[in-house]
Order: sequence, then structure tokens, then C-alpha cells
Amino acid sequence: MSLTIYYEKDAPIDALKGKKVATIGYGSQGHAHSLNLRDSGIEVAVAELPGTANYKIAQGHGFSPTDIKTAMKGAALIIITLPDVVQGKVYEEHIKPNLTAGQTLGFCHGFNIHFKYIQAPKGNNVVMIAPKGPGHLVRSEFQKGGGVPCLVAVAKNATGDALNTALAWGCGIGGARAGIIKTTFKEETETDLFGEQCVLCGGLSSLIKAGFETLVNAGYQPEIAYFECMHEVKLIVDLFYQGGLSYMRYSISDTAEYGDLTRGPRIIPAKTRAEMKKILKEITSGKFAKEWMNEHRTGLKKFNKLYQKDYNCKLEKVGRKLRKMMKWIDSKEV
Repeated sequence: MSLTIYYEKDAPIDALKGKKVATIGYGSQGHAHSLNLRDSGIEVAVAELPGTANYKIAQGHGFSPTDIKTAMKGAALIIITLPDVVQGKVYEEHIKPNLTAGQTLGFCHGFNIHFKYIQAPKGNNVVMIAPKGPGHLVRSEFQKGGGVPCLVAVAKNATGDALNTALAWGCGIGGARAGIIKTTFKEETETDLFGEQCVLCGGLSSLIKAGFETLVNAGYQPEIAYFECMHEVKLIVDLFYQGGLSYMRYSISDTAEYGDLTRGPRIIPAKTRAEMKKILKEITSGKFAKEWMNEHRTGLKKFNKLYQKDYNCKLEKVGRKLRKMMKWIDSKEV
């Protein structure tokens, strides 16, 4: 697929002007999309459960949250921002029975469509706008006059104008100000899961724990090991974020750069790359999706056991103590 990027001139909001948009869920992405679209002149109806924290937040933002059926009625675009594991159930029970031909289903992540936990009727469009940042950033950048880059995909074009609707949505939340990259539900879903598991969350957290444990087991103070293997990660990641590998290497010492170039590849040997390929295959085959959905259905026993193990590990205990010394980082303890 050749690279296609849409900007404001390519993604007019006209396709949604004078039309209603329903947002199902008012969490991280839901609140940002709802507020940004409303500020862009689009009528937005929010569906959220009464009595929940997000329901109260939506009220505080000037919305009058309703049930899903009411929010969907007459909506041209229905944006589903619920967690992956509950989308299928909510869709079958509350969204599908109230869909009318011509309405567009919008997703911020392709999981349920790609793995077929949600299968839309023939008469409905299925599109995706996936911001490459959390909801609070989607909102704050919009308020500054900018935007967070987004991905756009069309899985079903029942009405012939699904892409225009998706681009209007992306424009309305500020994405077209930064650029909206064309992709597919398959590509977005599989690369997103791979990035989370092998690099951003699974890979990085396991690397940090391994480094910390190596130093502590060798007799070094846990507090010193924490600074070297956890705390200073942000310094390097910020350099990556600003200018990639080259800017990071430009910014660090020659000693650190030499260690990076000569020792780094030893940490990611052929065996690790082979395991990455194995994980990617588990993702593309649907094995991981089935495992995760089954884990949720059976009470999250494995999930909770693994979470508690890490929550109580030495790295975390040392970190909670040291973060109290650093008031400037706005420590977030859960």
C-alpha cells in the first residue's frame, strides 16, 4: 500500500455538517471526540451509563448523556469508544437492534471488526479513525489549535461515501491538522497489538525488570538500580520522541552511544527476534484475540495473578518510595 496522507483540504468536515453524531462511551477517547466534534460545529449525543464517573464527567462538560438507543436515533455516525472486550456484547444487545440502513459505525481501534467479533449489516458503513495518542492529548492539542495524527480505514462502504464520513470525523477532532494516514483495519489492529506486546508495554517493562533484577542480584542498591533502569527511561524516550534514534545518540555521551551501538544488539539477539515473529503470528492468526476474550469471559484469573505479581515486585516497591522524593514528576500511584 502506497502512503496516502489526508490534510484539512482533503478532509472537509462538510460530510457531517448538519448531521448528528452519537458517541458510545465517554472515556479517554470518547470525551475527546465528543468535545472536539462539538467545538467543530457538529451535533453530538453521548451514551453513557447513569451513575458512573464518566456519566457525571459528561454532564460536567455540558452533555446530557442518554441510553444507546436514544443517542443513536437519527445519527449519521455512531462512534464506539468502549473497551475491546465489551464492544461485541454491547453491539449485539444495544447497537445492532437499533441500527438503520445508511448509518456509519465508527471505531477508534480495529480489534472487533478485524477479528469479526462485530459484523455489521450490509446496509451500514464501517470506518475507523484511530488517533495516535491518548484522549487527553487529542483534546489538549485540539484546544491549542493543532491536532494528533490519525489513521483512517474503511472496512465497509455501503453508501458509497464512507471515506468522506470518516475523514470528516477525523477533521472534526483535529486529526487533519496534523495528517490522517490511510490504512486498513487489519494493518492497524495487528501492528497496534504487536507494538504493545513486543515493544511499548510488554517488551519495555520486561527489559526494565530484567535490568533492575540483574543489578540488584549483583549486589547494587535497589534505589540506584531503579534510577538507572526505570527512572531514566523517560529521558531517553523523550529524545526518541523528539528526533528518533539519531537525536538520542546526538544528545547522549560518546560512551553511552558506543555502548548503545555495540551492546544493544546483544540484548535483542536472533532468539528474541524469532519470539517477536512468533508473537506476530499469534496476533495475525487470531490466537491472541481468542485468548484475551476467553480470559475476560472466565474472570481474568491469569490477568489478575500476573498483575498482582508485578504490583508487589521489588522494582515497584522501590519506585513508590523514590517517587515520593520527586515532587516534580506528579507521581501517579494506583
